[in-house]
Amino acid sequence: MNQALAPASAGQQQRALWLSTFAFTVCFAVWMIFAIIGIQISKQLGLNDTQFGLLIATPVLTGSVIRVFLGIWSDQFGGRKVMTLVMLCGAVATWLLTYAQTYPQFLLAALFVGIAGGNFSVGVTYVSKWFPPEKQGTALGIFGAGNIGSAVTKLLAPMVMVAAGWMMVAKLWAVWLAVTAIVFYLFSKEDPSLEERRRSGVKPMPFAEQMAPLKNLQVWRFSLYYFFVFGGFVALALWLPHYLVGAYGMDVGTAGMLAACYSIPASLFRVVGGWLSDRIGARRVMYWTLGVSAVCTFILAYPDTRYVVQGVHGEITFHMAIGVTLFTVLVFVLGFFMSLGKAAVYKHIPVYYPQHVGAVGGVVGMIGGLGGFILPIVFGALNDVIGIWSSCFMLLFVLVSSALAWMHFAIRRMERRHFPQIDRETDLPEAIDAAVADGRRHG
Repeated sequence: MNQALAPASAGQQQRALWLSTFAFTVCFAVWMIFAIIGIQISKQLGLNDTQFGLLIATPVLTGSVIRVFLGIWSDQFGGRKVMTLVMLCGAVATWLLTYAQTYPQFLLAALFVGIAGGNFSVGVTYVSKWFPPEKQGTALGIFGAGNIGSAVTKLLAPMVMVAAGWMMVAKLWAVWLAVTAIVFYLFSKEDPSLEERRRSGVKPMPFAEQMAPLKNLQVWRFSLYYFFVFGGFVALALWLPHYLVGAYGMDVGTAGMLAACYSIPASLFRVVGGWLSDRIGARRVMYWTLGVSAVCTFILAYPDTRYVVQGVHGEITFHMAIGVTLFTVLVFVLGFFMSLGKAAVYKHIPVYYPQHVGAVGGVVGMIGGLGGFILPIVFGALNDVIGIWSSCFMLLFVLVSSALAWMHFAIRRMERRHFPQIDRETDLPEAIDAAVADGRRHG
């Protein structure tokens, strides 16, 4: 039986959902802290773009890798305890960040700050167990909107950093996270499935059994989707302030505000993605997500270019470039559809793997998070090697196109397996006429 069907009142469900969402928002704000303070640290240390990309991506590595284990531990020991512990560890690591002085020390500190990012798989496991399957898409969409923490950091951290330096940002965010951990623990309850397991004396599912679904290629296909919709989101959330400063010559405050135009829709509309996944199906939402994202990244990938055409009366010069206004609109649209996709991916998991949400959700979250680690480093390397600012969007276009192609052919393969007549039936007139003629010959 699906553990999410354990009885719980509407009030208990809402308390678990909103406490978890707030906790995830704060954790995400801490997880993205280097998107802002990394700019000042980079100037302080004289880093190139590849080194900067590694610095801002390092917290994402930790938060991604530990998601698998945290998801499994949440299944075994309960999300309430695990989530509280994650936040307290993240708070301590963020405070200790202020003692770093050299580049290796900052990388080491960033690894520990990344613990806060592991909160996601804990929250998915915890929240999904309070709701029945037909409501899990909406509930997980609301929880996932905690990605808005990225925008909170982009809007508030620049003001604090300009006024008091990057160390004050780290200290304030650490205190904020610690207080949130205490509030969450005091007001939350253990999930219904854990309570039922304690009453019945049933032991937690063994580790090997929890990891069994990972043999399915489908899990890794979901992971590729999430590598783009979440990993790409995290990468751009980290990279855009730096991109806007370099490509458009903005100051860090303005760059942070415009980058928030991407982070806000890429977070808040995840709720809409969950609701749509419940109403029209997660597969349809994923088609829209990947299709529109491919169009947006293709346009954004186009570099600032000047053409000289030899005309009848001499040379004709064309200049093609994406201005700030069009860039902002495109990243807003990209963020919106990425947010729908993030919810749609996680709608699949409790439906296909109801008894393995922690393990499968943890692996999918880990792969997505690794996208947030790998992509900023590659963005920086592409800048250093190719020397074109829009090269990051070139890479994203290749990634989303690959995900769209794999999804489409996998779905077509499943359709042919379940409905073999699909290859024989067609509504094309010439095929119908041929079939009739063939029937007459053999009739």
